[in-house]
Amino acid sequence: MSETAKISIQGVETELPLLVGTENEVGIDISGLRAATGAVTLDFGYKNTGSTTSSITYLDGEAGILRHRGYSIEELADKAEFLEVAYLLINGELPTKEQYDAWDNEIRRHTLVNTDIQNMFDAWPTGSHPMGQLIAMISSLSSFYPESLNPNSGEEARMRTITRLLAKMPTLCAMISKNRIGHPIIYPKNNLSYVENYLNMTFKHVTEDYELDPVFVRAMNKLLILHADHEQNCSASTVRLVGSSHANLYASISAGVAALWGPLHGGANQQVIEMLEAIAADGGDAQKYIDKAKDKNDPFRLMGFGHRVYKNFDPRAIIIKKSADEVLEKLGV
Repeated sequence: MSETAKISIQGVETELPLLVGTENEVGIDISGLRAATGAVTLDFGYKNTGSTTSSITYLDGEAGILRHRGYSIEELADKAEFLEVAYLLINGELPTKEQYDAWDNEIRRHTLVNTDIQNMFDAWPTGSHPMGQLIAMISSLSSFYPESLNPNSGEEARMRTITRLLAKMPTLCAMISKNRIGHPIIYPKNNLSYVENYLNMTFKHVTEDYELDPVFVRAMNKLLILHADHEQNCSASTVRLVGSSHANLYASISAGVAALWGPLHGGANQQVIEMLEAIAADGGDAQKYIDKAKDKNDPFRLMGFGHRVYKNFDPRAIIIKKSADEVLEKLGV
């Protein structure tokens, strides 16, 4: 195979280098195109463009393949803990038992958040959207850890910021959930795992004991693994774009959450729930709404079906359906 691609612009031919990925996929390096020809490319939504080289995730939408660092998503969801996958994504390999124990212990040591963060809730109107609250709370962490503002602070400081953010995310999310229902917050417990801690902080009441159900723990662990990374999606691209200015990690991740909030990205989940509730309120006639979706003159859209990347099937959906069935059976639904 030729190692270059040739492009002719106004009669002038230019050669561009070819890149071959780990799965033998071929790309064209156009980083020198403008300097060589004065021309630029136009590619709406990055559909044909990779913004970086990466060894983290491989995704084949046509074949329904998703791999992290060479491991299939099916294998990771079946055998790994979420923190193991997080370690894999960050460090390039799964941890040994000693490495995992040290990593897990470091996460547990940073789960608490400053009590001043709780005062932020007083400033939000009742009914504020949880994603808006999460954006503000993540960004505010840079105020509590000003050393994170230094983009040249070194590898140890960078890992400390990553650890803090991972550790505090379940605490922040649980605080938002408790605030929405007007209940006191539940503090993290260091004798619980990452997933167990989140479920306990979210669903435990201060007046009652809460028994962690292994079915729910397994389901949440799989959900976190399935959403751990998804290549160059909208929110990941946003984080990289903001981070390229040397903005601190908290601000960059906060921007990514803002992108995730949009109804054409993570916010689509909310639209699905609202659609299902509307169908149920209208008598539960699913066929009626299928017919509406097929009617080109009806503005109704069936949310939650189809995917921009996966054209055959989404491997994550197959995994989570099994967990969803187990949870629904446990709940008696």
